[in-house]
Amino acid sequence: MAPWGDAKLFFCVLFITCCCTVTLAEIPVDCCLMVVEDRTVPKAAIADIRKQISGQGCSIDATILVTRRGHELCVSANAQWVQEVEKHVESLKNFCKKNNYKGKRCLGVKPE
Repeated sequence: MAPWGDAKLFFCVLFITCCCTVTLAEIPVDCCLMVVEDRTVPKAAIADIRKQISGQGCSIDATILVTRRGHELCVSANAQWVQEVEKHVESLKNFCKKNNYKGKRCLGVKPE
């Protein structure tokens, strides 16, 4: 192969590698676009909680409540009832960890 042929092949491989790297680096972030403020959710229905912080790819602060069936609900992070649910979920996780995530009470709780 001619000297230019090797260089062309090298640059083609380099270009394709760079394109794949950039494409894989752009992982979409699933964000809450609004929060539900006018209703509460029973503590017993919640299995997990995640925090969404504005400025880290999302536009609003929110707490994401994950139900035992896997549904997600975005609520205000500052609401008093949400803080009580957070405490309940933390104690539920500790209980389930001690009992190896067995029993009805641990339904939907994911091992840490």
